[in-house]
Amino acid sequence: MIHTYLGETISFNLTYKKRTSMAIYIDAYGNIEVQAPKGTPLEHVLQLLEEKWDWIGQKSKEIKDRTLGPKEKVYNDGESFLYLGKEYPIQISQDINIKQDHVVFEGDKLHIHVKQLEDEKVKQALKRFYYQQCKMLVERSIQSYQSNFKTKPRSVRIADNNSNWGTCNARLQLTFNWKLAMAPLEVIDYVVVHEMCHMVHLNHDRSFWRLVGKMIPDYKEMENWLALSSWKMTV
Repeated sequence: MIHTYLGETISFNLTYKKRTSMAIYIDAYGNIEVQAPKGTPLEHVLQLLEEKWDWIGQKSKEIKDRTLGPKEKVYNDGESFLYLGKEYPIQISQDINIKQDHVVFEGDKLHIHVKQLEDEKVKQALKRFYYQQCKMLVERSIQSYQSNFKTKPRSVRIADNNSNWGTCNARLQLTFNWKLAMAPLEVIDYVVVHEMCHMVHLNHDRSFWRLVGKMIPDYKEMENWLALSSWKMTV
């Protein structure tokens, strides 16, 4: 079926099921499905679509962007980068007198101070910022959840790892991906708890997931955020 609203047209599948309310689902390919109780008038379905029009457009755009993959970053004022789950524009300032290139988060933007106005200098300043923030946030999270564990990690390291968000080895050494600083705080907490649970269970058996779920009941939502957003966690 198709529906046009505010000058835009979408196609959707309408399925009647044994349920008490209507719901809209958008799959990983952008297909839209409306599930409605049997006997629901079509006008009510269309009304729901119009009420959720902005949400549908936003989700559809996210799926399209994810399919296309990350755009190559440019290091100009106004280019946006993720930090704690939100996009912030950067503002670049040159100062030859500073001791080291650095980034200051000012609440509404990432202010980058560099000695030389070179893309590589800006990029490295951003990476250093994410490394520092990740270390601080991870250590804070570990401290917050430590009371749930009898053992403590022997070391905590921040690394550049494209295959894992975090790891825990048999020596209780924890390693975390610096890009975690781009994720929301609750997602960072989940990854930290996940690895701390490996201090108790080195595999992913039922006992492991029960322990994770005890501390992060909605951990599947955190995993889903990472699955849907990791493509844009780039510098």
